[in-house]
Amino acid sequence: MRHSTEQRPRDLAARAAEWFGVDSGWERVPADPRAAYRNDIYLAVFFTAVAVLAAELARSFGQFEDVDQPAWLLYLLSGVAGVSLAWRRRRPLLTVCLVYAQFLAVGLTVPMVTALAPLQVLYFVALYTAVAWARDRRAMLLVAGLVVLAMLAWLAWQLAVGSGIDDWLDEVGTGDRRPGLLPPVTAYVISMWLVNLAYFSGAVVAGQLMWHAARRREQLAEQAATIERQAEELQRQAVVAERLRIARELHDVVAHHVSVIGIQAAAARRVLTRDPAAATAPLATIEGASRDAVTQMRSLLGTLRDVDRGLAGGRASAQVDHRAPEPGLAEITGLADEPGVDVTYRLVEDPAGASAEVPETVGLSLYRTTQEALANVRRHSTARGASVVVRVERRPGAVPGDPRFRHGFAEVEVLDDGRSRPGTSGTGLGMLGIRERVAAHGGVAEIGPRATGGYRVRVRLPLPEECL
Repeated sequence: MRHSTEQRPRDLAARAAEWFGVDSGWERVPADPRAAYRNDIYLAVFFTAVAVLAAELARSFGQFEDVDQPAWLLYLLSGVAGVSLAWRRRRPLLTVCLVYAQFLAVGLTVPMVTALAPLQVLYFVALYTAVAWARDRRAMLLVAGLVVLAMLAWLAWQLAVGSGIDDWLDEVGTGDRRPGLLPPVTAYVISMWLVNLAYFSGAVVAGQLMWHAARRREQLAEQAATIERQAEELQRQAVVAERLRIARELHDVVAHHVSVIGIQAAAARRVLTRDPAAATAPLATIEGASRDAVTQMRSLLGTLRDVDRGLAGGRASAQVDHRAPEPGLAEITGLADEPGVDVTYRLVEDPAGASAEVPETVGLSLYRTTQEALANVRRHSTARGASVVVRVERRPGAVPGDPRFRHGFAEVEVLDDGRSRPGTSGTGLGMLGIRERVAAHGGVAEIGPRATGGYRVRVRLPLPEECL
């Protein structure tokens, strides 16, 4: 029980420190300091003028008849506190100290000046500003606490020693009568304490609430800026990824068809002079390869067009994408039939017909892999033949121990038995493109020379659960 009693004050102190932002590390700064400080000067001029005007009005209707002070001194004592507001956001703690020092100094000489309505508002604003704008929250708690304690001590002294109660009794004229439940003096003392507690606590609470609101606004602004930066970064990454995809597609399309055209052009050149008829077939192949290349390039570059133009105008049906369908697994056999290298093709499925359910994206990646691998055989290898094997296993646990292929896989393997042809080294972009495709699908790739001679390109891509 004793431990619980001791713990409660510590919890309350910790909560109070958290609410006042003692260890927050955040400092409130005006969004536009130059404009804020300029407005503070305007506010100081306004309060000074209004306080001087209020002093003259009070003097004019006789409130200061018993004050043996010249008018200029009354004006000075009334307006000097307003000048301090010129630094209220630049030096909030200094401002509140100056304002309440004026209160104590004037209260000792001409107490009635401190009761002027503009000065009462000014005292509230000064304490509110200290709590709302102080950068050092520990110093703020110390200064605000001292100010409130000093003001409450001043009130107690006024009630105990000053003439405030006597003046009030003379004004209300109750004498020894007791109109209510409480004696008039008791009621007066209680009301004064309640009013002052509400006054000072209101300034502190209002200032702290504004501090929290400003902190929340800044946090929201930072979050919005972070989200915007992340969105821009994601957009940039998407653009880069799309450029890489297009670069891979262009490389695969152009490299494949150009290699076919080059081989067939060389064959046609060798027989053109002695047997023009024999050159017909290579030239026809060149024509077909160039036509296919143009078709595929048009289809690929069509992805750069804004196919959504006109949708807002209700022309969605007119904006249909007429590009040719992308090649897939079924078109790999066509790559094997192309001239230049004798290629054997074999399809292995488990179960039968599984290749027909391979997603288009997987089929396209395997097609481009085969296309690049065969183009490399034609360009860089002495091989006369190659083999292409497509394997599709659509069953759970197709590769034991590898969770990536728990729903099955689609694989292509291209083998040749040649050696590297001298003087035909490439840039490596084709192999890089294959590896990027594999990484995008979360698959595996095996690319390199074979121990028994030749070269192997094998790519295995996982199938989604929907294919089961």
